[in-house]
Amino acid sequence: MAKRKSSARKTKKTTANDEALLFDVTAGGGAEDNSAVSLHDAAQKRYLNYALSVITSRALPDVRDGLKPVQRRIGYTMWLQRLTHEVKHRKSAKVVGDVMGNYHPHGDSAIYDALVRLSQSFVMRLPLIEGSGNFGSLDGDPPAAMRYTECRLAPSATEMLGEISQNTVHFRPNYDGSKSEPVVLPAKLPNLLLNGATGIAVGMATSIPPHNLSELCKALLRLIDDPELTAARLADTVKGPDFPTGGQIINTKAELKEIYKTGSGTVRTRACHQLGPTSRSVKKIIITEIPYMVNKSTLVERIADVVISRKMPLLLDVRDVSAEDVRIELDIKKDADEQKVLAYLYKHTPLQTNFSVNLTCLVPTENPDVCAPDRLDLKQILWHFLHFRLDVVTRRLENELAGLNKRIHILEGFVTVFDALDQIIRIIRRSDGKADAAKKIMAKFKLDAEQTDAILELKLYRLAKLEILVIQDELKAKKKRAREINKLLKDDTAAGRWQIIQTEITEISDKFAKNDKRRTKIASIEDEPEFSEEDFIVAEDANVLVTTDGWVKRQREIKDPANTRLREGDSVLACLAGSTRATIVFFSSFGTAYTARILDIPATTGYGEPIQKLFKLKDGEKIVAAYSLDPRALGTDKDYSSIRLDDKSSLEWPTLHAFAASSDGYALRFSIEPFIEPSTKAGRKFARPSKGARVVGAALVTHKHRTKGKLEETILAISAKCRAMICKAEEINFLSGPGKGVQLVKLAKDDQVVGFKASTQDRDLLRVKTNRGAEKTISTAKYKTTSRGGKGTEIQKHGQIIKIIPDDPTPPILMEDED
Repeated sequence: MAKRKSSARKTKKTTANDEALLFDVTAGGGAEDNSAVSLHDAAQKRYLNYALSVITSRALPDVRDGLKPVQRRIGYTMWLQRLTHEVKHRKSAKVVGDVMGNYHPHGDSAIYDALVRLSQSFVMRLPLIEGSGNFGSLDGDPPAAMRYTECRLAPSATEMLGEISQNTVHFRPNYDGSKSEPVVLPAKLPNLLLNGATGIAVGMATSIPPHNLSELCKALLRLIDDPELTAARLADTVKGPDFPTGGQIINTKAELKEIYKTGSGTVRTRACHQLGPTSRSVKKIIITEIPYMVNKSTLVERIADVVISRKMPLLLDVRDVSAEDVRIELDIKKDADEQKVLAYLYKHTPLQTNFSVNLTCLVPTENPDVCAPDRLDLKQILWHFLHFRLDVVTRRLENELAGLNKRIHILEGFVTVFDALDQIIRIIRRSDGKADAAKKIMAKFKLDAEQTDAILELKLYRLAKLEILVIQDELKAKKKRAREINKLLKDDTAAGRWQIIQTEITEISDKFAKNDKRRTKIASIEDEPEFSEEDFIVAEDANVLVTTDGWVKRQREIKDPANTRLREGDSVLACLAGSTRATIVFFSSFGTAYTARILDIPATTGYGEPIQKLFKLKDGEKIVAAYSLDPRALGTDKDYSSIRLDDKSSLEWPTLHAFAASSDGYALRFSIEPFIEPSTKAGRKFARPSKGARVVGAALVTHKHRTKGKLEETILAISAKCRAMICKAEEINFLSGPGKGVQLVKLAKDDQVVGFKASTQDRDLLRVKTNRGAEKTISTAKYKTTSRGGKGTEIQKHGQIIKIIPDDPTPPILMEDED
């Protein structure tokens, strides 16, 4: 049996630059017509087709009716079902099924999500669908399944669909050609700006905020009267977005005008509040409105996290007591500045958010079935809507005129034969049927087939004498209306049609916007007090405990670090004290220093939190030392003068600085001044150890014991092969930036430094642990101080030292201020 020929065969075609892959594509049905298609061209064509489909058929709204295709198809399906606001609700599943089967062959969940959004009053400024049942909430609760909910069109949807039967818009075949669907709805509402839209397409996105209908109608009327108005001048009428959830916009008028002028920008929104009752110790702030698209339950959780972590001690509690209206109660200390509390929440919670504006939408082209994406300004959007309304009104008048002419034609036939009724009756009685009678009547009275058919279908009661008066009056009225329409249509300036549009816009405003005032306030924050980051921190003394395994926690007081809760196998690396406004620095084995405010350390009485939650440590990186940079903990002045190099000083380094050593026997001294301020999660480099080496520790060295400006600190470094190096700290070079350092001790190839101790005492002890599990105490007084760079002194002949045993942790002590 012969092998079946492959339908896709790879070949190669050499070009000037490279070789492009080609595919031989065989036509279906076993045809032999093969064509080679470049993989690049095929991929590009298919991707562009996909991108075009997403842009025009899914993600972007039309500038004319402001709807995406799925939303338009939902509205049109419900209109065909006569599911207006005057009838009972119908199951959402029925609507979704009809939309999916007839017009939108996509997932039912996507269609239902779109239907739900059109009904949510906290998303849409003027909902187009009325829902019955659970359609979600401001807390982010999902809607009930479509089999449980019911829906119908809202009164506003009538203004979107009411003219669709009057041949006002273009129709096209649906996805399988069995039905036709409107390309756009004949919307009377400026829905694009009224309800806004969001969507992500391929290579572009849209984000249009909702606006106030009354302001939009006024702007449309202004633009009709003066087509030369600019977007900036129209922004005097459309003052800014008007979100259904209220809140306040804190952009300046100039910023908002720039957004409407360019079609993009950022609108800063924040919640509205009012002061509540005050008790003996507590004052209340009540949040009454929240920013648009903010999940209320998430907002409350974020504020609760601030309360629990005590990052804003002035804030005591938060409660959500909302019913139909938003009401979030914040308890603060009675003597607290509410502006400071709110300023902190604006910065660290969704109580203030940014809404990115991108006025990208689909605009019509010469082809009625095709739209093109474009970013428009305020004037362009309003201009497109007005000219769309002009086209709709024109087509509506043309449709009405065609109907009038048809009716006039029939009425003229009635008038023609009324005086000859007897002849008509005789002709009918002598005819062999309807067709014969029609033929004879047309020959006798010079009528056409349409008029003759209407005469033959005339009811007998219409032959009364009074009925001819009714027919004549109707004919007169119809001709008068036809003349009026002809005059409107023949006017090149379209002044009469623009007058109709103005009247309809005014009616829309009176019907839907008369009692619907602006909800979002345009606020001014020019006089609002400004707070620095430190202003949000209430200065309180706290203790921070760091473990060897990299766990960290903050507590109000630690009386005995040895009795604190630790994970099994873990031990205390450092116990530090300082003000919540001060910082703490963590030195890592990779030569990186991570600095955080003490306030940002998690407050807990448990095991604490991994330091990886605060910083981005690399694989294998460990914290080897930590120090509080509170001036009182350092024993320095309030302004950190001792850790800065004074220009008048004869020293080559700051009075207080740091020492670090690496496992390959190198060491360096460096300034701690660059590490005072909080760092990013990536930290700042203080050393650059050699490849394979690790920093084994870091310590602070001072000038407390010195002679003639020379340091008296002694460094005792211990290697794994039981070698001890004791030298003066001053022999280690001071580096102005991160580096490898200088050689502290010369090591054998298989040896490494396991730790060190910086001492200011003539006799100090260092405890180590050997590989046999024994502990050994090394005294600095026992061994001779030498110069750096030597092999050091052998402290024992057998075994190895595996680690330095830290001194027993003691409660940290803060120096009292002199004043």
